[in-house]
Amino acid sequence: MANILQNPWRGRGLDLKAPMPSVEAQSVLDLLGRCPVYAATPLFAVPELARRAQVSEVWVKDERDRMGLGSFKALGAAHVIARAAAARGGDIKHALADRCFVTASAGNHGLSVAAGAAQFGARAIVYLATTVPDSFADRLRAKGAEVVVEGADYAASMAAAEAAAEAHGWTLLSDSSWPGYVDLPGQVMQGYLALAAEVTSQLEEPPTHILLQAGVGGLAAAAAAWFRHTWGRGPQIIVVEPDAAPALIESIRAGKVVETQGPVSAMGRLDCKTPSLIALNGLARDADVFVTLSEVEAAEGIAALAACGVATSPSGGAGLAAMLAGLEIGAEARVLAILSEGATDD
Repeated sequence: MANILQNPWRGRGLDLKAPMPSVEAQSVLDLLGRCPVYAATPLFAVPELARRAQVSEVWVKDERDRMGLGSFKALGAAHVIARAAAARGGDIKHALADRCFVTASAGNHGLSVAAGAAQFGARAIVYLATTVPDSFADRLRAKGAEVVVEGADYAASMAAAEAAAEAHGWTLLSDSSWPGYVDLPGQVMQGYLALAAEVTSQLEEPPTHILLQAGVGGLAAAAAAWFRHTWGRGPQIIVVEPDAAPALIESIRAGKVVETQGPVSAMGRLDCKTPSLIALNGLARDADVFVTLSEVEAAEGIAALAACGVATSPSGGAGLAAMLAGLEIGAEARVLAILSEGATDD
């Protein structure tokens, strides 16, 4: 693990002329409390992982069965759509019958859009890059989404989704943000606060180290903002990305948004070449360290997790894989990590 960067902007941020991630978790929890499929996900210790990593404790927040969708992303787009339905009032199940939400997805964000739209009577259209497996398109259709395959990569499929939204008057609902497009992505990230707020109520004492894997950075930034809000400066927050998609670490190194290049990563959910503007803004202030994970390190780490009874995908376990790849955090470390999805990465 050669690419490790101490964050030079820690505590002061980059002033990117973008919002900071929200720490307003209570409204999210109140809204989710009205949803029959919502329940807090488990947090558990894994002593075998702690032994392998030569640390004191490892605590894992398990998102593998979140709201029946199998990923933390169930909290994001579904939160935005639920807010829109609640604002309409009346029969909430059909409140958005005249709305169409369109997005691009490299994975679970599309499922969240599809599930949220179906819950409140809206239409969902998900653009997929040609590299996304057909099996994932089938899962989206099973949730009621319309699928359009367009673009050689995630960025191209997002451009196509944005053009379609503009042409047809649909609502673009991305989990990333860029200049001029921050409000809805900010609400997506706010939905992830439910996960972080659950963690702080489940742990008796703060961890010393927090491992957060990142694609565009939405989950990492939302969680980091909440953990700083609740636990202060104490925990060291470490952000983990694929070598093939070092969008956050290179943007932090440059002090501005950087569009990176690289091959397709097996960490498909994290294979995002440009960071979310809001996420970068927050992580520049809140994260301590940025690291990248090679494909070999990810594969070895996921195999080790499975051997410890913690099966997940290369994306879902990237934070823990970085720890197992030799990230030096000390024998007394009490580590918190997130299993962000189940074992499939299709």
